[in-house]
Amino acid sequence: MKKKGIRSRSEVMDSFRRFVPDHFVSYITDLFLTANVRFSIVKSRNTKLGDFRAGIKGEKHRITVNGDLNPYSFLVTTLHEFAHLHTFNMYGHRVQPHGKEWKEEFKRLLIPVIDSGELPREIENALVRSLTSIKASSCSDYHLSKALAEHDSLEDGIQLLEKLPPQSVFSLNGRQFIKGPLRRKRYVCREIASNRSFLISSLAKVNLIDHDKKL
Repeated sequence: MKKKGIRSRSEVMDSFRRFVPDHFVSYITDLFLTANVRFSIVKSRNTKLGDFRAGIKGEKHRITVNGDLNPYSFLVTTLHEFAHLHTFNMYGHRVQPHGKEWKEEFKRLLIPVIDSGELPREIENALVRSLTSIKASSCSDYHLSKALAEHDSLEDGIQLLEKLPPQSVFSLNGRQFIKGPLRRKRYVCREIASNRSFLISSLAKVNLIDHDKKL
């Protein structure tokens, strides 16, 4: 999404309305309109949900957010990246990307969202909990990741690993595994082809093959 070619606030709101919960469209729109930033909604990336890049040689700063996120994940990720933008505008490269300055700015942007009363209770609780220890990404905050994942629209046959029965056979990234015991927030899963064990996140999205089949 670029400011060039968008002539009114209502047009910006219409663009964000496809991705952000209705109650927060105005908030995100105002953040965008008051920033000198290029905002792009991009294809899914396995390594990141969003990204901030500082402009060089007079170019605009750039924020990108994955377009396949559910509305609440998109909201939190967008605020995460705007916190990077604001922190850079205030401190440049003089502070750590996820240092105390960024954490304070991210908290500042999150508080109006939490106080709105418009979030699902499990996400509100997870965000309140996260305020005491802001993580570098929502993916590294287990409770927040779990609350956000509950609102994902999963394709047929796709489930969260934690919801599968023990000893289920499932596929992940083209490889087949058997679900084993839980170790903290990951399951010990045996890959069928190699007979090796791997720790896989309980929130991994996997394809159930046969929960009765034991190999």
